[in-house]
Amino acid sequence: MLQRAYGNEASNRLNVFIRYSLFRGGRELVEDDVRDDRPKSNRTEVNIADVADLFKNEHRIASRMIAESLNIPKSVVLRILKEDFGKKKLFARVVPHCLTPEKREDKVTSCQDIIAMADADKIVF
Repeated sequence: MLQRAYGNEASNRLNVFIRYSLFRGGRELVEDDVRDDRPKSNRTEVNIADVADLFKNEHRIASRMIAESLNIPKSVVLRILKEDFGKKKLFARVVPHCLTPEKREDKVTSCQDIIAMADADKIVF
């Protein structure tokens, strides 16, 4: 009925029911309630810089620990690490997408040592 009378300017059905229940409960104002002026996200330049400092000092720090120390949500920390620094979450730690050549060589050497030890001891994993 409202759609016929007002066309595209009409409120949707859910909003009509919400307004109806508010007015039925005693509300007299038509305007929306006043909202506080807090930012919608904690992803600010200051927080990005703080996360960068913490992550630069300790690469193996957990995102939960960053969130607790900076008092921002963990989801914001993960978003900053992923979008701004190109990191991804792997288990509970945040690691780079790409290994540096030195780190890659270290990992290959370590894996070869473990395989050699397993072959020498005839241990079945």
